[in-house]
Amino acid sequence: MAYDTLISVSQLHDLFAAGADLLVLDCDFELGEPEKGRERYRAGHLPEARYAHLDEDLAGPPDGSNGRHPLPARVAFAAWLRKQGLKQEQQVIVYDSRGGAWAARAWWLLRWMGHAQVALLDGGKQAWAEAGLPLETGYPASVVPGDFTPGEPLVPAPVSARQVLANVENGSAQVLDARDPSRFRGDPNSIDPVPGHIPGARNRFFRDNLGSDGRFLPASELAAAFSALLDGRPAVLSCGSGVTACHNALAMAVAGLPEPRLYPGSWSEWIADPVRPIATGDA
Repeated sequence: MAYDTLISVSQLHDLFAAGADLLVLDCDFELGEPEKGRERYRAGHLPEARYAHLDEDLAGPPDGSNGRHPLPARVAFAAWLRKQGLKQEQQVIVYDSRGGAWAARAWWLLRWMGHAQVALLDGGKQAWAEAGLPLETGYPASVVPGDFTPGEPLVPAPVSARQVLANVENGSAQVLDARDPSRFRGDPNSIDPVPGHIPGARNRFFRDNLGSDGRFLPASELAAAFSALLDGRPAVLSCGSGVTACHNALAMAVAGLPEPRLYPGSWSEWIADPVRPIATGDA
């Protein structure tokens, strides 16, 4: 069977034991310390996992106006996936050690590339290690390039800053901001040079998708939480730079809710133009 949202530690262990053909991506990262994730990868990763760097592999180059983590060019990202060994219809597993904060971006990107067989390891590397399962160190052996070819996106088209600005006026969609509540309110912080949020947005902190054990909440709880925020409107997902917003996209998929649209530029793009309106305080 193919996994397209979450996969448990036991399910993944069974796939390894059965010799399944997998591509595993370790997406660990640390804002402000861009090499920390790679260091943690070298110190211990799931068997045969490749490393996916948020800045270098899961994003395109920022130009000062398109946010900190703009989407990569589809051609470039497809080439990177082939270099990792990705084959058509191969099962991909993504994980990190931060509750899926970064791995959800890889999940969304692969679906954007038309690849349906991608799932996030529920509980991440901690859950794997806590189950007493082995980790490898260093880098895997040389990889045989895959034959992956992009297909039609499996996600709705991303939205632009212009479209989000129009939505501020007409309110046809509900913007959900995945940043923590203090950043959403506009409290001073070290990440956002301009504090606040998009007018009309509501806050859905991505970590609220997880239980105390670091795993995703049951589908019914997620569905109730998101439905209460959306009031029947379609969702546009935002955050600081279009990364943790993907965590909310995954949570909505787990909940069986309609596909949201991602605003990739998010707050870091929004504030690049001082003409765009800003709100502060709670929604």
